[in-house]
Amino acid sequence: MAAASQADSSLISVTSRYVAPSDPSLPALALQITSLVGSYMIWVGVTNQPPESVHNAARSGVLCRDWACAMPASPGRAGFGPATSLFRSSSSDVSFSMAQRLARRFHRQIFLSVDVPATLLSTPRGSHLLFDAEKGIVTALNSLGDEDGKEVL
Repeated sequence: MAAASQADSSLISVTSRYVAPSDPSLPALALQITSLVGSYMIWVGVTNQPPESVHNAARSGVLCRDWACAMPASPGRAGFGPATSLFRSSSSDVSFSMAQRLARRFHRQIFLSVDVPATLLSTPRGSHLLFDAEKGIVTALNSLGDEDGKEVL
């Protein structure tokens, strides 16, 4: 993560992160994470913005390209909790399963918007880009847990 910016409030904070590509043939990713009470709203998308201005990337992105909401499972229950797609296209439904994995891992409600063009997802490198996105989100959420003084699993 080369750059980060954070605007603090007592209950809500917004953090932007730059995720450098793991492969030079892939585009960079931008994350915008809004920390709410007991939940995260996350936008991840491809960006041409340099790391120092990653906070502007979400403004040119599309929130409703592929958007899902997932809840963690009830305490004492294994597996995934309830989830739903809020918006999706016929060419992409990656936010649903990714939101479920994140909710299970972080024990929080996750609203996840994945803004990756279908033309990139349909390439052989598309799965690598999605792996980079999820890895970047996990790293960012772990660092947010550390900043809040909470242990994140």
